[in-house]
Amino acid sequence: MRHRSVTYSSEQTFQALADPTRRAVLDLLRRGSQPAGEIAQAFPVSRPAISKHLRLLRRAHLVHEHRQGRHRVYHLNPEPLRAVDSWLDQYRDFWKMSLTNLKSFVEAEYAQETKQAHAAKPNTKTPKGNR
Repeated sequence: MRHRSVTYSSEQTFQALADPTRRAVLDLLRRGSQPAGEIAQAFPVSRPAISKHLRLLRRAHLVHEHRQGRHRVYHLNPEPLRAVDSWLDQYRDFWKMSLTNLKSFVEAEYAQETKQAHAAKPNTKTPKGNR
């Protein structure tokens, strides 16, 4: 039996996720396990092409395969996606900080423009005695 603490290659994961068809296969498998034939029917490409995509996803450990009679059934393994999420987390922090800085800048500019607009308004009221 293999050791339970499996490390996944983030390089293989990113390579597998680079293809839109493979991402679509993963999206399909989020709904539950499916036989290879049903997965293939969901795409306008040949069955051998889908088999190659499934093989690559399997090598990246993003899907698991088991046999049910004559069928190969695939189900999603989300564990390797943790590395992707961890990598993306750095960018989430970057964008959050950037958007916070942008918000502060825009609010400061707006406050300055509003202050200048109020200061530039001439006093249109004339005293009663000067009419």
